[in-house]
Amino acid sequence: MSPTDLCKHHVQPTKKIRSNMQIKRAIPIVLMTLLTSWCYAGQVDKLSDGLLIHLKNPAPNGVRQVKLQVISDKVIHVTATADEHFNGSPSLMAIDIQGNSVKWDSEEHPGTVTLTTASLTATVALHTGEVEFRDKAGRLILQEARGGGKSFTPVTIDGKSLYRIRQVFESPANEAFYGLGQHQTGLMNYKNQDIDLTQYNSVAAVPFLVSNRNYGILWDNYSITRFGDNRPFEQLSALHLISAEGKAGGLTATYGDRYNNTVYVKAVEDKIDYEFLDKLSALPAAFPMVKGKVTWEGSVNADETGEFKFFMTTSGYTKVWIDGQLKLDRWRESWNPGASVFRHQLRKGKATSIKIEWIPETTQSFISLKFLSPTPAAEVDKMQLSSEAGERIDYYFMYGQNTDEVISGYRQVTGKATMIPRWALGFWQSRERYKTQDEIENTVAEFRKRKIPLDNIVLDWSYWKQDEWGSQQFDAARFPDPEGMINRLHQQYHTNFMISVWPKFYEGIGNYKLFDRKNWLYKQNIKNRQRDWIGNGYVSTFYDAFNPEARKLFWSLLQKNLLSKGVDAWWLDATEPDILSNASIADRKSLMNPTALGSSTQYFNTYALVNAQGIYEGQRAAKPGQRVFILTRSAYAGLQRYAAATWSGDIAATFEEFKRQIPGGLNFSMSGLPYWTTDIGGFFVEDKYDHPNPEGPALEEWRELNTRWFQYGAFCPLFRSHGQYPYREMFNIAPDSSEAYQSMLYYDQLRYRLLPYLYAVAGSTYHHDYTLMRGLVMDYGADTAVLNIRDQYMFGPSLLVNPVTDYHARSRELYLPAGNGWYDFYTGKYEAGGRHITAPAPLSRMPLYVKEGAILPVGPALQYTSERPADTIHLYVYTGKDGEFTLYEDENTNYQYEKGAFSNIPFRWNEATQTLQIGQREGSFPGMLQQRHFLVTFVGKRKEAGPDISDKTGKMITYNGIATTVRAI
Repeated sequence: MSPTDLCKHHVQPTKKIRSNMQIKRAIPIVLMTLLTSWCYAGQVDKLSDGLLIHLKNPAPNGVRQVKLQVISDKVIHVTATADEHFNGSPSLMAIDIQGNSVKWDSEEHPGTVTLTTASLTATVALHTGEVEFRDKAGRLILQEARGGGKSFTPVTIDGKSLYRIRQVFESPANEAFYGLGQHQTGLMNYKNQDIDLTQYNSVAAVPFLVSNRNYGILWDNYSITRFGDNRPFEQLSALHLISAEGKAGGLTATYGDRYNNTVYVKAVEDKIDYEFLDKLSALPAAFPMVKGKVTWEGSVNADETGEFKFFMTTSGYTKVWIDGQLKLDRWRESWNPGASVFRHQLRKGKATSIKIEWIPETTQSFISLKFLSPTPAAEVDKMQLSSEAGERIDYYFMYGQNTDEVISGYRQVTGKATMIPRWALGFWQSRERYKTQDEIENTVAEFRKRKIPLDNIVLDWSYWKQDEWGSQQFDAARFPDPEGMINRLHQQYHTNFMISVWPKFYEGIGNYKLFDRKNWLYKQNIKNRQRDWIGNGYVSTFYDAFNPEARKLFWSLLQKNLLSKGVDAWWLDATEPDILSNASIADRKSLMNPTALGSSTQYFNTYALVNAQGIYEGQRAAKPGQRVFILTRSAYAGLQRYAAATWSGDIAATFEEFKRQIPGGLNFSMSGLPYWTTDIGGFFVEDKYDHPNPEGPALEEWRELNTRWFQYGAFCPLFRSHGQYPYREMFNIAPDSSEAYQSMLYYDQLRYRLLPYLYAVAGSTYHHDYTLMRGLVMDYGADTAVLNIRDQYMFGPSLLVNPVTDYHARSRELYLPAGNGWYDFYTGKYEAGGRHITAPAPLSRMPLYVKEGAILPVGPALQYTSERPADTIHLYVYTGKDGEFTLYEDENTNYQYEKGAFSNIPFRWNEATQTLQIGQREGSFPGMLQQRHFLVTFVGKRKEAGPDISDKTGKMITYNGIATTVRAI
């Protein structure tokens, strides 16, 4: 037998040898071990930061090399290539980590090599490149699928050789997944789900996921990506369709009039595929969409038995029934379709009835229905990520004792979440749109007159002249003195001013020419002569934000025309980029191709990141003493380092859409990006609210929708009202004597009273990589009852938020997580954890609970965040368990916190001794209060108290930075 043959049949060395007979028997084993070492010699290179493994006999287009790089003792960077050498462009999402001196070691074994840090081990199989991760006790955390799970399919895109790539991992049946950005299907736990990571208005693709097994995967790729089953969605024609009349080959499609019984066209159709603009021409020419209604009816026969997954994109009114069950009932604005998913069990050979009803509303309404057959057995209990273009497989494995540590690993790789200015935690008022300078000033004046707390007024698009989009200039006829207006907002009304900025330019304006001369514009939309929706339409395009010089030019325009006038913050719209709404994916790629870095296919998902980078870097250089703050419609991994938050896009004003925001926002926050918001009330409204004003039942529903959404919005990281007509100011929604108005005013005031708590949590988000808006699995992962809860969450460490999302609901079922008790925020009543309860929910209040062991600082009533310092803070100590909280403070609007200018005051409650320790103040900053007062109230099972209860029995403590103890007894 040759050494090569022996390599194929090597055995593992035995344990310690103790006798002559054992020695004799061991000689072949020793020989085999030496041969094994010979087999793998040269396969492993030890690098300064990790290991490079060369596979001896890679399959065609299979993995040839695997690299492990140590980022920290809990973060390992894994890359794999099918090429002879590692090639690749620099990462856009990862930062350059300086001074990495993590201790690690490695050890080669027959068939494997292991890299070990203080917290985990990563083992690579030398035959297959398969990687597995274990904790320091040897417990398995994650492993790639048997054989490595890596797939490389060569593709050539715009002349560049790339791969379609796929990585499969094993996933136990009880695992749960979260993150992946913001999606609007209503899903919370993504186990065994299929998530399309494609940037779109109201979908933000962030390729970072976290597991309830306390690890995360950051997928370093910029192209369109799929989490889950990567088979292409199939048209209904792939099923056996039978019409309502019994004819094989399709469903009965009836194109009629929604107002009478007129039928324009009746046909048998085998698919429903009107998803993009280029598909609408396939609709019957005789069908008037503006007054039409379509019904598809019949039955489906499947080739196998199992759970079929259906994927639907719709706008207008849509209903779907399968086997008589209503699977979908949704309205979405016609011009911005949204995705929905549902499932149904089909049996082989059994006809199952199906009916789809669609009222399209306008000439640009959209609908498509596709499916996937049951997941193949080989892919059950797998987790996989696949991307359509990449130079290599590239991911970061993050491990931690909890989700916060995992997210900390993400931010170590992609950058810290900057401190937002304190004012951004206050209330923002916006609408689509304030059309004049007077409208803005009069609105803010009304807020101050009514004593409604406010910190930010937002000016949406079209403040420029109609034919000058991209000029960054105010229309002087409507905004005669923008600098004076902003100055009055600052000085007279103590209000900040945010403005909408698009990366869009009308052909021929001066700013267009600046970019065009340097070839820094995407030109396909210009060549297409595509007009937008303003007036008779104008031809436009976007600038190439992947070009660093183009980013500098874009910033220089903002600095010259807007920052110079006093603008405080930036609202970056359409950053998917949305050059032409509802264009097909192929058309969207052509509209932004090529980028300065390469093909739009390779960099499709990343525009929002580089666009925000230009604004952040530009303003930090221009105004180094003022915190940058950005709101952008799209997002990507790393966005948090550019002082950018995201909102959930142009969503519909319905209770169903409201319900979907909660898991969308939670998963976005669990993607490592901590600042998120939604349009309170929904952006676009149904006709019943808009023509000309809601009245009767519609008015009642409108007020309740806004009230319930406002209650939820007060417990989002950013608190912001925005939308189309009807006007969104609370005094325009309901009269001030109404329950709706009084509820919105109460939650606005409460938000400001909670500012000491909120700003302290924001401080922890920067300094300790904390997350403000928290899926319950983050704090109660041991309680399996929380894994799929999508309509409750923790807001900071203390508050359990339970939005009410059903019209006319005056109570709601909720779950109190196990592990501690809970106090009703409003009454102080104690409830045991680990059980479901029915909580009261009058229109005026949303169920809100405080965790046993919480220490909740409540500040003074304010009209704006900088009105006065919190010189007296009411501390509510919720007894029953030990607890702690740290009050963080700094200068609120500058970057001195990066240099250590901040303070912390620690509080610790000891249940055994019934004492509150107010610790010695740590740190300082200019303007810090040297002395303040804490009014301490202890809440217990026998003492019902809280911020909503007038309590004069608290203990007033004068605090000057020296530690003190307060006894509850």
